[in-house]
Amino acid sequence: MPARYHLRFQLHPTPDAAERAAELASFCRESGVEEVVLLLAAEELYPGHPAGGVEDRLYDTAATATAVLRAAGLGVSLNPWVTLGHADRGRADRLGFAPMVGPDGTVATAQASPACPRFRAWITAHYARFAELDVRVLWLEDDFRYHNHAPLPWGGGFEPLMLERLAALAGEPVDRERAVAAVTAPGPPHPWRALLQQVWRTAQLEVAGEVAAAVAKASGGRARLGLMSSEPGVHSVEGRDWPALFDALAIDGEVWHRPHFARYSDAPGRELSFSVWMLEVQRALRPRHVRSAPEVENWPHTAWSKSDTQTWSELVAAQLAGSEALFLNLHPMQSGAAGRFPRVAELLRRSRPALDLLTGPAARTHGVTLPVRQDAAAHVRTRRGGDLAELAVDPGPAADHLLRYGVPVTAEDGPVRVLFGQLAWAYQDAELRRMLADGLLLDGTAAHILRARGFGELLGVTVEEVVERGAGGGAGGGAAGDPGPYALERVLTGEGAGAYLSVNLQPALARLRPAAGAETWTEILTPDHRFWGAGRCVFTNELGGRVAVTAATAVELLPHDDDGQRLLHAAVRYLEGDSPTLPLVTGGPHLIPHLTRTADGWRLAVANGSADPAHPRVHLPRGAVRAEGVLLRPLADPEPVEAAVTGRSVEVTEELPHRGWLLLDWR
Repeated sequence: MPARYHLRFQLHPTPDAAERAAELASFCRESGVEEVVLLLAAEELYPGHPAGGVEDRLYDTAATATAVLRAAGLGVSLNPWVTLGHADRGRADRLGFAPMVGPDGTVATAQASPACPRFRAWITAHYARFAELDVRVLWLEDDFRYHNHAPLPWGGGFEPLMLERLAALAGEPVDRERAVAAVTAPGPPHPWRALLQQVWRTAQLEVAGEVAAAVAKASGGRARLGLMSSEPGVHSVEGRDWPALFDALAIDGEVWHRPHFARYSDAPGRELSFSVWMLEVQRALRPRHVRSAPEVENWPHTAWSKSDTQTWSELVAAQLAGSEALFLNLHPMQSGAAGRFPRVAELLRRSRPALDLLTGPAARTHGVTLPVRQDAAAHVRTRRGGDLAELAVDPGPAADHLLRYGVPVTAEDGPVRVLFGQLAWAYQDAELRRMLADGLLLDGTAAHILRARGFGELLGVTVEEVVERGAGGGAGGGAAGDPGPYALERVLTGEGAGAYLSVNLQPALARLRPAAGAETWTEILTPDHRFWGAGRCVFTNELGGRVAVTAATAVELLPHDDDGQRLLHAAVRYLEGDSPTLPLVTGGPHLIPHLTRTADGWRLAVANGSADPAHPRVHLPRGAVRAEGVLLRPLADPEPVEAAVTGRSVEVTEELPHRGWLLLDWR
């Protein structure tokens, strides 16, 4: 079954709409597009929430284009540009909506509060009207959220209508200043944080349900709704309940998801790790019946913003995740004339052979298990207060750290888990005890939290303190005789014994003291080589669990190098114990793996996130009987390659180019 291209494209609401729609249909035939998602009143063509004559022109344009596109054999969906509003950008409300208000009191000029009755009446009527066109899916844009509504510094949700709801739950008057202070207060979460998240969640679910009911009625139950989402960490701050939201949007049990997973403009190849883990985490958050069409967007336009090579590599990542369609936003939003961009058609034609090879339902992934909690932000303990962004946590730092070092990850449960940072607050004691009875990789922050929660004896280390760079012992500001600032990490064991790594850019470091029975693999030194604390330790605890702890608290700021990769691979093998299952990849920087189970074995896809060509080498936990390889060069036909099995490793002789993918199947 071939890959499905769903192309988002905006037509101008002008008299030549039919002509431009015919041009668009021709473009789709030439490039293999199965469905057009008509974009309405977007970006440069957005005057504010449309109503009256403005909405009439949009409707007429959509009706005209839908007829032309359907006659050409294409499916049609619609994507109204805004729900609450993306950003003011000089626009002003003309419909009397209650505006969004930011945590600092900034009032939006064109963005509406989801608690506003007038806005709710508008959006249900707006979507119901367009549902009469009998389109397949009506999409809700990613502005259906509380964060990221410029010029509001974080987003909205602090409008009087929202504060009234919060006051009713709190049982006392609440003003914006008190609400922000309480929600972001350092230390254990204030009860108002959960209450505000309940307020936000409830308002969002109410709107979703009203829109779904209106669309179902207007379309006779034929149209469906789809939701774009952004990064899970900020959705957690909002208190989003993913299953409940998709249930509210479902019509006859069906709903679509458009997950954000790729950068909008040129990015280093190592950012493919972001694409891999974002797809995996959002797959775990949405219910299994929800259908997925990840969005690849080149913004503001074409290959001038993002190379075709990068776009292709991200499309491959989406196909590896078992996506049912690829949601493409590749033309300038303001262009209106698809035929002026033959390079986009060429990109789609040249991409298809690799993407068709990878079609199929999502397979079970395998790897180090990531901590995925939709309610993570409810448990975060802030340090500064006053900043809602401090509540946003997700497994991204851990996932990037593992993937870029050649270690596969999964959102499914497994025997080896990683738990970094504030996510250690998000689990109940019984869940943590279960993790500690298997294999668990911790950073310094998580280890410090687990000790505070009473699990210190199971860690193999005592976390004496977490020392910030500007504090005593971290910047030479301690008492006389204290060691100076942490700077170096020296390897004590294994192949890299004697090697030095840098911890000089860590904003904070956990001072670790190994317990009896723990193995110390590295030590932290000051610039003058004085001992500061243990760096990385492993330990088998009384539960039979294996624990690895690193003193680093911001792994994303650790310089990557071969010694760091060897240490991480050794830690993963230690945590696997006597039953290893994970293939580990070496052979070049930033070789990013994606591991799935097949009917009779395994498939490992490896992307080259470096600009230099690489020769991946896959280290298997056990020997393979036979391996087959396929090389996916950017924008080229798939090429079978010989995969040589030598003992417990698999190699291919062909170079893997920048952003290319290597597929290896073995039994």
